[in-house]
Amino acid sequence: MTDTIFALSSGAPPAGIAVIRISGPAAGRALLALAGQLPPPRRARLASLHDPRDGALLDRALILWFPGPDTATGEDLAELHCHGGRAVIAAVEQALGTLEGLRRAEAGEFTRRAFANGRMDLNAVEGLSDLLAAETQQQRRAALLMAEGHFSRRVEGWRRTLLDLSAMTEAALDFSDEDDVPDQGMEARIDQGVHGLAGEVEAMLAAPSAERLRDGVRVVLAGPPNAGKSTLLNRLVGREAAIVSDIAGTTRDRIEVPAALHGTAFLFTDTAGLRAETDDAIEAIGMDRARGALDAADIILWLGPAEEVPRADALLVAAQCDRNMATDRPGIRLSAVTGEGMDRLTSILLERAAALLPGEGDYALHRRQREAGAQLHGHLSAAQASDDLLIVAEELRQARQAIDLLTGRAGTEDMLDRLFAGFCIGK
Repeated sequence: MTDTIFALSSGAPPAGIAVIRISGPAAGRALLALAGQLPPPRRARLASLHDPRDGALLDRALILWFPGPDTATGEDLAELHCHGGRAVIAAVEQALGTLEGLRRAEAGEFTRRAFANGRMDLNAVEGLSDLLAAETQQQRRAALLMAEGHFSRRVEGWRRTLLDLSAMTEAALDFSDEDDVPDQGMEARIDQGVHGLAGEVEAMLAAPSAERLRDGVRVVLAGPPNAGKSTLLNRLVGREAAIVSDIAGTTRDRIEVPAALHGTAFLFTDTAGLRAETDDAIEAIGMDRARGALDAADIILWLGPAEEVPRADALLVAAQCDRNMATDRPGIRLSAVTGEGMDRLTSILLERAAALLPGEGDYALHRRQREAGAQLHGHLSAAQASDDLLIVAEELRQARQAIDLLTGRAGTEDMLDRLFAGFCIGK
C-alpha cells in the first residue's frame, strides 16, 4: 500500500499563511483525525485542528479536501491552510507524524507521484523545476510554457502521426495483396508523412537551450594583458567582482559572474590576458583556461588587436578610450571608467542574446530533450532514406521509443532520482 505523505508546501516560515499538503490513501483519514470533518470537495472550510493524541487545540485553519484521481498528484489530497508561525507548523506536522500510515515527504515526492500517476509527463516536470528556479521574466515565461504542457502536446501529436504511419506501413507490408486495402500511392503517402514529421522535429531541435536560459548567455571578455577586461567586467555587473590593477597578468584564472541586464540573464567571464608566451607556469595555465572559455562562449568581447580576433563573430571592443584618444582603433569605442559607449555595448549584448534565447511564446529544451529529439530525427531520417518497407517499419518503431524517452514513458530510475531530488520537500 502506498504511504501517505505530508509536507509544508508554502514558503519558509514565518509567513502569513502556511500550506501543509497531505497526499495518499490516508489523506481523508488524516483530515478527519485533526479537523473532525471532511469539507465538500474543493471547497474551503474553517475548522479547528486538534492533536489526535490528547485533543489539544493546534490552530484554527482553512481545510480543503480533493478526492482522487482528479488531483495534482492523482491521489486523495488534503490541504491545511494554517497560520504561518514556526511553532504552529511544527505542532501540526508533529501531530500528522503520529498518525498510522503517514510520513514526511521526500524532496520532489509530490511531483514524482503526479508523474507516476499520469498527471504530468517528464517535460512538464522539467518545466516546473525551471519555473521554481526562475529568476528572470524570460526564464519564467519559457518554464511556464513547458510546465503547462505546450511542448508535450506537440510531442503527443507526433506520437499519433507516428502511429498512423506505422499502421500504414504494416498494412502495406502485410495486406498489399488484399483487394480491400488500397496500396496505390500508399508508400508515397508514408514517405510524405515521414518527411513532414522529420522537418517538424528538426525545427524543434533548433529551439534555444534551457541550460543557456537558466545559467545565462555566456559572455567572455578576452584580450591581451592590461586591455581593460576586469574594469569592463566590473562595470557590466555593477560591482567590484574582479581585481583591477595596472600590473600585467593580475587576472590568473577565469572569473565568472552572473548578472541580469534588463531582465536577461548573462554569465560574464573575465579571463587571463593572452600573449604569445610566458615563463610563468601559473599564467600559462590561466591562458589555457581563457582559450577554453573562448571555445564555450556564446558571445566574445575581444579587447585586443583586430587582426588577432579569435572568432569571426566576436565583438571587437576599443576599450579604455578615456586613456587612448586615437580615433583609428576599430570596434566599439567605450570607457568602463567614464561610461562612454556602455549603453551601446549593452544594447548589442541584448540584441545578440535575444537571438540565442526563446522569444515570447517559445519554450527552451533541456539536453535530455534535445538528445531524445535527435534520436527521433535520426530514425525518421533513416526511414526516409530507405526503400525497404521492413526497414521503414523498424525505424518507425524505434522512433516511437524515442517519443517515449521524450515524454518519460521510458527512462531510467537513476535519471528520475536525480531530477526529482532537485525539487524542494513540498513539491
